[in-house]
Amino acid sequence: MTNEKKLALITGASRGIGRATAEIFAENGYDLILTCRDSMEELENLADSLRGSCAISCLPVQADMGKESDVARLFSDITHLDVLVNNAGMAYFGLLSRMTAREWHEVFAVNLDSCFYTCRAAIPLMLERHAGRIINVSSVWGAQGASMEVAYSASKGGMNAFTKALAKELAPSNIQVNAIACGVIDTAMNRHLSPEDMASLREEIPADRLGSPREAAALIFQTALAPAYMTGQIITIDGGWY
Repeated sequence: MTNEKKLALITGASRGIGRATAEIFAENGYDLILTCRDSMEELENLADSLRGSCAISCLPVQADMGKESDVARLFSDITHLDVLVNNAGMAYFGLLSRMTAREWHEVFAVNLDSCFYTCRAAIPLMLERHAGRIINVSSVWGAQGASMEVAYSASKGGMNAFTKALAKELAPSNIQVNAIACGVIDTAMNRHLSPEDMASLREEIPADRLGSPREAAALIFQTALAPAYMTGQIITIDGGWY
């Protein structure tokens, strides 16, 4: 028997949902590997805080999850993995007709290619133990589609299909794959909206408010603890919006 702590890898963890997810996993005794693309100072401060308050191991890594080489470097020193949370993501707000090919490919690289790279690397580690949890952070726009956010919606729709297909592939190996489809969560990703747009949006949500990163993170953690028979699900948290 081993007393080795469980290890979770959370991508895009320097702020918002990723940060809140790191905090909840740490509070529950998980050792962590956390990534970000640009906000390394914030990530290092978070890692220091979690080490001190939760007595865990926490490794911050700067990596662009949409680059195969960065993901390969990240996994080169990982010998086991219990939970993978694919949270790294980016939005693009604007007319499709004005979007460049470079911008389109960047959205898909960060939001969808990253899932391919991380899952491909994580699966062998999970197969060794015949156990593992993969949780992809998606969006209600992946099912509903959003005007002015075509690339984002398409990438999250792809993530949902990816989740369902991979869950079927890995179910015989006792590895569960699920996605959390978030509604409007109070993060920096929504700061492009004006106060008037935010007020109008809030009126559409039956809960009459935005969700908090902590609420989304709590659902991610609960999904990591869910019965093994729950796999291939797109679980929505949106205040009753859709």
